[in-house]
Amino acid sequence: MTELLTLKAKERLTPDTHAYTFNRPEGFHFTPGHATELAIQREGWRDEGRPFTFTSLPEDDHLQFTIKSYPSHDGVTAQMATLQAGEMVEIDSPFGALEDKGPGTFLAAGAGITPFLAILRARAAGQRLDGCRLIYTNKTARDIILHEELARMPGLTTHFTVTDEPSPGVEHATIDRAWLSERIEDPSGRFYLCGPQGFVDSMRDALTGLGAAADLIHTEEGW
Repeated sequence: MTELLTLKAKERLTPDTHAYTFNRPEGFHFTPGHATELAIQREGWRDEGRPFTFTSLPEDDHLQFTIKSYPSHDGVTAQMATLQAGEMVEIDSPFGALEDKGPGTFLAAGAGITPFLAILRARAAGQRLDGCRLIYTNKTARDIILHEELARMPGLTTHFTVTDEPSPGVEHATIDRAWLSERIEDPSGRFYLCGPQGFVDSMRDALTGLGAAADLIHTEEGW
């Protein structure tokens, strides 16, 4: 099943990240955390589909994607950054391995926050964030996507860290096993991981080393 969407609005969230709001086709459904293959309807790009996560809620009257652009790559994300209202994209049926399987700890790096946005927003809307924690790392404070919204979510415990440039109000640290061991009191809970593959692999190894059960560690692998 494919659908054509028209861009309604684009909002800059960080220097290289935008929220793209499209119309929502009648009868279109998705699960928070899932993605779709999106292809820009421009000459030379219609066959260049890439997976992007829905960051709106299933009950919203629109579809939204939050996408970090990499202009140096001259790829789909760079094209997305130049998209204007009225232009169209094509999406396919939703898919994905990440979805809400219960409260837990969400570990994200960079654009890896995107699959968690709809999950956390849905839980916030239903006042179901108790027992949820977000650990979110970026290079600099400027790179933190939706910092204020995430920090304000009632019931969500948040840890924001940066690795490259110290910034007031944000911890300057690298997330590793030692860092996690000081903050995760009970490794028997559920964990969600998303980010660059190196980050996901290192977090999985660190968590299992601390005693987390492998079947309670959820990642986007399988896309």
